[in-house]
Amino acid sequence: MTGEVFKYRSQHWHLLPERAIFWEEEQALIVSDLHLGKATHFRKAGIAVPAGIVTEDLFRLQRLITKLNPAQIIIVGDMFHSHENREVDYFRLWRQQFANVRFHLVVGNHDIMPAEVYTTLDIHTTDQLTINDIHFIHEPCEEHNGYTYTFSGHLHPGFVMAGPARQRLRLPCFYFGRHCGILPAFGEFTGLASLAAEPDEPVFVIAGNAIVRAQ
Repeated sequence: MTGEVFKYRSQHWHLLPERAIFWEEEQALIVSDLHLGKATHFRKAGIAVPAGIVTEDLFRLQRLITKLNPAQIIIVGDMFHSHENREVDYFRLWRQQFANVRFHLVVGNHDIMPAEVYTTLDIHTTDQLTINDIHFIHEPCEEHNGYTYTFSGHLHPGFVMAGPARQRLRLPCFYFGRHCGILPAFGEFTGLASLAAEPDEPVFVIAGNAIVRAQ
């Protein structure tokens, strides 16, 4: 397994350059903000975007599942971008190859399809999820909420790295705050929001195929 193993809150988190976390103790692959169907949504609005984005994202996810053999997938919101479209139909076919893997979706603000659609996709949906006192919600928490730790998505966090010649590069990152962590967006067709972390809060950036601790 490539990436960085970060022992935090007595758990082992494998931070992967594919913008995912493998939670060793629970054999869970954790991703956030896939935004499947976003390209189709934009094209319907007359905005030209590259074709094949959804297949590339699902192929990356497929490779991770094949390599790690997780017992469960935890999607921390915004799995789909909008209403049902042909990319949802593509996912329905893709899902069949992993019928033995349980998919949890912590519903995000873009997951607006009717509940029966998720049922046909064999996806368990919930507003929040707690496993072994680790809590998952979509929108970031602001303070301790009684759980050991909370993970969220939504922000598509990026961290600015400064170079010796005044270069500045914003990279997707994993953020571990005191009580709440934020995952990078898994989907390639997403932007980045600059993250302001306190000096004692661990941040790991994704630089190509490497995970680099930024602070």
